[in-house]
Amino acid sequence: MTLTRRAAFAALALAAAAASPARAQTTITIQHPLPSASHYGAGAAALKESFEQATGGRYRINIQRNDNEREIIESVQIGTVECYLGSTGPVGNFVPAVRVVDVPFLFRDYAHARGVLDSEIGQSILQQFNARGLVGVIWMENGFRHLTNSRHAVNNPADVRGLKVRTMENPVHMRAFSTLGALPTPMAFSELVPALQQGTVDGQENPIPVIVANNLNQVQRFLTLTAHVYSPGLLICNPAMMQQMSAADRTAFLAAARAGQQANRDRVSADEASGVAALRQRGMEVVTQVDTAAFQAALAPAFAQYERELDAATLRRIRAWQPN
Repeated sequence: MTLTRRAAFAALALAAAAASPARAQTTITIQHPLPSASHYGAGAAALKESFEQATGGRYRINIQRNDNEREIIESVQIGTVECYLGSTGPVGNFVPAVRVVDVPFLFRDYAHARGVLDSEIGQSILQQFNARGLVGVIWMENGFRHLTNSRHAVNNPADVRGLKVRTMENPVHMRAFSTLGALPTPMAFSELVPALQQGTVDGQENPIPVIVANNLNQVQRFLTLTAHVYSPGLLICNPAMMQQMSAADRTAFLAAARAGQQANRDRVSADEASGVAALRQRGMEVVTQVDTAAFQAALAPAFAQYERELDAATLRRIRAWQPN
């Protein structure tokens, strides 16, 4: 064999080795807005473990924190980040159909919320992401949102009047607080703690796991367990990334997403069970007895507006849903 032919065979062998599935590795970056020791962190870690194991290391999941949820979604849309794991708060600005699940007092409890989102109702909403240049992979969870502030205890709707409350960039949530007489101030989560420290806002609303994971007790004194809205989470991915996977890898990714969903929800349940006691120990004053009916009555004008602006038929289906 001539030197030239030996060189050619060597080059082909190197090329084949480089293309071998056993050696190739694709990195998928998932960004979420909370610390790694949070319910989002738990979901991302479980997804990572499941998918990397299922694909024999051909895929690597890179988990990063980014406090700016809107920025992550924009990055997923253009393909500079593969996936977003976070709340629905800013998602309605990209996929308006999602706003229907952000309506206050829509879900009775966790079983109702999880059941609806895992049913055909929730799946039909996820299918509407495709037209917006995104893939809604699976529903995750943030939890029932509660109100904190630094001024006074909130015992009834009148106590909310005049409070400057940070909200997500979500018109559904903003209308609710405006209707209660508060001054909703939308801002990215990354801006929240400085805004609370500087008095730009008096309070905020988030699920117990978020309040605990971010030590918001250090900048807020009063917590009221309003449970005024259930906050779903979402795993959203870039369409090109999903299309480039083989059918088998896509199946493995969806299975990993389900493992992530379970870990995420389990962590929310655990944090809900222990979080209020932990916040009390950290010095927060907690109002546990809330007149939910009074809050619902005060929000009647907002509910009427939601019926006009959102998908009223889906709202009715969600309220009427019962487990099989």
